[in-house]
Amino acid sequence: MKRIILFTLSFCYTIMVSAQTDVYKTEINIPYYEEDLRAEDKYINDRCVLDIYYPIGKQGFATVVWFHGGGLTGGEKEIPQALKEKGIAVIGVNYRLYPKIKAPKYIEDAAAAVAWAFNNIRNYGGDPSLIFVSGHSAGGYLASMVGLDKRWLNKHSVDANQIAGLIPFSGHTITHFTVREERGIPGTQAIVDDLAPLYHVRPDAPPLLLITGDRNMEMLGRYEENAYMMRMMKVAGHSETKIYEMDGYGHNMTAPAFPLLLNEIQRIIQK
Repeated sequence: MKRIILFTLSFCYTIMVSAQTDVYKTEINIPYYEEDLRAEDKYINDRCVLDIYYPIGKQGFATVVWFHGGGLTGGEKEIPQALKEKGIAVIGVNYRLYPKIKAPKYIEDAAAAVAWAFNNIRNYGGDPSLIFVSGHSAGGYLASMVGLDKRWLNKHSVDANQIAGLIPFSGHTITHFTVREERGIPGTQAIVDDLAPLYHVRPDAPPLLLITGDRNMEMLGRYEENAYMMRMMKVAGHSETKIYEMDGYGHNMTAPAFPLLLNEIQRIIQK
C-alpha cells in the first residue's frame, strides 16, 4: 500500500496551544526492576532504567512509552523533542543490549518497563488506561512484541490488551535481524517464529498503527513486512490496524511520523 502523507496540523496545533501554560518535569534513571534483582545483577542495575517527562499539576493525561532504536545492540533512552509540551507524559526506556545478553532478555526488559508505567503512572497524574507503546526500529520491534505476545506482560500481571495503542516506527514484524544474528542466520533470510510480531497476529490486540519509511529507501524490506503484518491482522479480524508509508523518507523517518503518533493518541482518546 503506497500512501502520500498530507499532514493536517489541527490536532498538533490544538495541543501545543493548550500546553503552552503547562509546566513539565523530567525525572531520570528510575529503575523499573525490583531492588533484589538489581542488587544481584550489575548490568540490570546500570541499564534497566527509564526517564519520565510529564506535566505537573494535571490529571488524566496520556502516556507514551518510547523505546529507542539501535538494532538491539546500541542506543540510549530518549524523550523525543517532538513529543514534548504536548500535554502528555513520555517515558524513555533503556534496555539490555546484545551481545551482553541475548534474546529474549531485551523483550523482558521492555515488558518490565511497560508494566512499571501501568503500576506507577497514576502517581504522576496519568491515566493508566491511556498508555501507548511506541519506538523506532528496534524500539518498534519491542513495542510490537510486548503488545502482541501477551506472555511478556502476563509475567507482571498486566494484560497487553490494556495498552491503549501500539505505534511502532519502522520496526521488524519478522524475527529481528539481531535475534537471527545470535543464531548465525543471515539478515537476508527471513524467519517468523515466536520472537516475531507476525507470529502473534490476533483479532483482540490493541489498535495498531504501523509507520515505515519509503519502500524504496527502507532497510531490508521493512515496508513489505509491515504491509504483510497489516494484511494478516485484518485477515485475523483485527479492525484497527493501519499502515502509513512515508514517501521520500528512509529508515530514519521519525520526524514526519511523530504527528501521526499524536493524532492516533487523540483519535483513541476521543473514541
